[in-house]
Amino acid sequence: MSNVQLYLAIGVPMLFNALLCAILIAYINAKFDGVNAKFDGVKGQFDGVKTQFDGINKRFDDMRDLWRAELRRVEEVLDARLKHLEHKERS
Repeated sequence: MSNVQLYLAIGVPMLFNALLCAILIAYINAKFDGVNAKFDGVKGQFDGVKTQFDGINKRFDDMRDLWRAELRRVEEVLDARLKHLEHKERS
């Protein structure tokens, strides 16, 4: 067996194994990219839900402000009536 035959007997299987490993790594990388793309889609859906909840939170804040304003107005009316009654009682 000559040196060339020895080099080919050792080198060709090593190159073939390296090629198979490279193909396997590229396949696994593609699978991971597919899974990441699915998770990005799910993340986009959660962002949409978060946007909807932000809108609901804003509505609750607006309603709370409205109730505070209405209660303040009722309190002012009651204060005015109480002062009117106190004024009548004194007279």
